[in-house]
Amino acid sequence: MKAKYISYQDTHSFSKLVLDYVNDVDFLKSFYSYRPDLGGLKKAVDAHQFTGDRKILVAALRKQYSNIKVNQAVSANIDLLAADNTYTVTTGHQLNLFTGPLYFIYKIVTTINLALELKIAYPEQNFVPVYWMATEDHDFEEINHVSVDEKNISWIQQTNGATGRLSTKTVAAAVQAYKGYLGISENGKKLARLVEKAYLENENLADATRVLVNSLFEQYGLVIINADDTALKAQFANIIKSDITEQNSARLTEETSKTLEESGYKSQVNGRDINFFYLKENLRERIIKEDGLYTVNHTEIKFTEAEILTEIEQHPERFSPNVIMRPLYQEVILPNIAYIGGGAEVSYWMQLKANFDFYNVSFPVLLLRNSALVIDKRSFANLHKLGFNFEDIFLSTEALQEKWIETNSNATLHLNDEKANIKAVFDKIKLNAFKIDKTLEVSADAVLTKTEKLIDKLEKKFFRAEKRNHEVSITQIENLKKRLFPGGTLQERVANLAPMYVDYGDDFISSLIENFEPLGGDFTLILA
Repeated sequence: MKAKYISYQDTHSFSKLVLDYVNDVDFLKSFYSYRPDLGGLKKAVDAHQFTGDRKILVAALRKQYSNIKVNQAVSANIDLLAADNTYTVTTGHQLNLFTGPLYFIYKIVTTINLALELKIAYPEQNFVPVYWMATEDHDFEEINHVSVDEKNISWIQQTNGATGRLSTKTVAAAVQAYKGYLGISENGKKLARLVEKAYLENENLADATRVLVNSLFEQYGLVIINADDTALKAQFANIIKSDITEQNSARLTEETSKTLEESGYKSQVNGRDINFFYLKENLRERIIKEDGLYTVNHTEIKFTEAEILTEIEQHPERFSPNVIMRPLYQEVILPNIAYIGGGAEVSYWMQLKANFDFYNVSFPVLLLRNSALVIDKRSFANLHKLGFNFEDIFLSTEALQEKWIETNSNATLHLNDEKANIKAVFDKIKLNAFKIDKTLEVSADAVLTKTEKLIDKLEKKFFRAEKRNHEVSITQIENLKKRLFPGGTLQERVANLAPMYVDYGDDFISSLIENFEPLGGDFTLILA
């Protein structure tokens, strides 16, 4: 597989904030600490002050990996976390069924590659790639399905609590459906074995996800963490107490979001007065302060301030951070210098900088994960035959068809000269009308506007007629867009690993490792 690179701007798929961040717009500099380049990362390492307990971190990871035969690369990286000169590079994601959309894979590959680049640049330090499993999320409907060649495979299950604790007893039907797609090729059978081992031999979704992701990435030393852990939460307990009783994150996030919005940037997340959930088996509900009491939403559970402080002290694992506080928790327990996220994540992390400063927690370097489009041989051949360049394929289907027609049609499709002539005629009409009655000038303008609209409609009819004259090529363009942009969106946001693994096996991930450039600042095209 080979790679080509184009700018993020040319994909027309990223927000203004993300593009401005990548392009180093001055206004945004107060919303992050260091630039996403080697110089910024070096500054982050030099300034980093880790206050977490490395021994507790290593012990927690050893316990979590106790049901896996850990290879040397992963084991060595876990051990390295005990050393003061070791830092992590982290990405986080939900526990999507069978890894979910491709961008999950791309996040992890970007994380691995950045850790490798940093080790080469600063050999006296150690850098461990980490996947943070979002095991405390409770929105099962977001993760219980996967799209395989436009066919949805779903896991039917009722749940109210944290998805990481969800039993895998009912997942067998979804596994069987996934295997049916994978087929009988060697690559398909290999992935089927990995999925069966992960989901049918583990009791909960967190362990299943760890086993599957580990089997795909263990050779690169990826460390997978489940932060739904009492010992890890205990290190965050003081901040939990402070934020629930003082509601600092709510105020700080609101102020930052307002500043961004006033400058034309859209907020990605909205905080609440209390940005924590109460977490037990089959329960994850918001904590709300009402009439001086701390109430767990949709339950009869209530605490006075003294009682909730005692509860946090004795059972920190029962307090689950939401999207506002989860990043802070991550940086408290990991010696982390960089966070790899998608466009929405980079945007919402910028809403949180003031909260990090308030709690004196180091804010990591934010890096936009590598995005990619895999162009199969058939699509590449069609692209070449139709005469398009790589940037063209990010145009809409209609715009792409119009561009092809304008390039290949012998007919005159635009009436620009005619419009200019009509405009000149109306200028004379307006002058004459003005001489007769000044108010008639407005009527003349209205007729001109109506005439121009009619001509625009006529031009569109010209294009539609010419499209019918070139039906074969127009259909090829439609099919090309459907293959590369399923559902009309970026391939990585819909397509699953399965078809890529069936076609290319382990070479697919190794090719991503070879071609992704975390600090490159471009969108990647993988030519299969």
